[in-house]
Amino acid sequence: MLEKLSFIEDRYDELSKKIADPDVISDQAVFAKLCKEQSDISPIVEKYREFKALNETIQENEELISDSEMDKELKELAEEEIKESKQKIEAINEELKILLLPKDPNDDKSVIVEIRGGAGGEEAALFAGDLFRMYSMYAEANRWKTEILSSNPTDIGGFKEISFSIDGAGAYSKLKFESGVHRVQRIPSTESGGRIHTSTVTVAVLPEVEDVEVNIDANDLRIDVFRAGGPGGQCVNTTDSAVRITHLSTGLVVSCQDEKSQHKNKDKAMKILRSRLYDLVQSQQHEQIAQERKSQVGTGDRSERIRTYNYPQGRVTDHRIGLTLHRLDAVLNGDLDEIINALITTRQSELLRGEKEE
Repeated sequence: MLEKLSFIEDRYDELSKKIADPDVISDQAVFAKLCKEQSDISPIVEKYREFKALNETIQENEELISDSEMDKELKELAEEEIKESKQKIEAINEELKILLLPKDPNDDKSVIVEIRGGAGGEEAALFAGDLFRMYSMYAEANRWKTEILSSNPTDIGGFKEISFSIDGAGAYSKLKFESGVHRVQRIPSTESGGRIHTSTVTVAVLPEVEDVEVNIDANDLRIDVFRAGGPGGQCVNTTDSAVRITHLSTGLVVSCQDEKSQHKNKDKAMKILRSRLYDLVQSQQHEQIAQERKSQVGTGDRSERIRTYNYPQGRVTDHRIGLTLHRLDAVLNGDLDEIINALITTRQSELLRGEKEE
């Protein structure tokens, strides 16, 4: 590990010199790439330098202790400082192990979230609306921007399905474990008998990708325009502004009708399609790995039940890690940090265990 850390520190210093080079600064693409690389390894270098400084402190204090003429009180202070430094080194060692874990290349990306009502009809659609609100409030707390890309609202205020983007650095690293089936247990407002109903909603979290990351052949697309339906403004329901894009080779279909402009609807539909295609390719590439070693936090498969929101008991349970919180209202108001941090920690533990086995 020390050899790897030394190499990373050398690379950091090399990048610092390159970034200061006027020729590099003039080439914005190269400059941005090098700055990004340096930013990515900066936390590792900082911890490694802290690690080295503590080792130097230990060595200096050990030399003081070995001096036979050294005052007894000063020796005791040196021994105490050695003890503290060793404790700090132990903690830093664990932090460095995590920092050196292979990084998901999508972690820094923004995301597209797709929520669909599952079993439960109108009640599932209402809960889809609740989850949309929950993720929107979580995004707001992180100062990320949320934009609805496509939606199919119901008459009573929920969504049969809704797709929206969350634009912010690191959004995928925080939200990627939200993919799966979310189950709600509550008494519907329309239920006169007061019986608890169980409904489900599926959530898919896709990394947002650029044009260059997914090659889409225009000849492989069928684009249809039609008149938008449902609630809308004067132009939305009276012009052929809605767009449906079919990717012929995969059969993926994306529709957008929220905007008055056909051009804007097409742009949003292409944004969703790119992310779905990217997700499809990634899923195919990682399918074999997922079968061989399934992580404790799950595969993120759409069919996997990951969480239950129980209204009568005011609790939320994440089934993948056995975490139960008795503060449902706070979670639904976007306070997801405790759940998300626990999922990230579990994933890191799985990766560390995997490295040790190898």
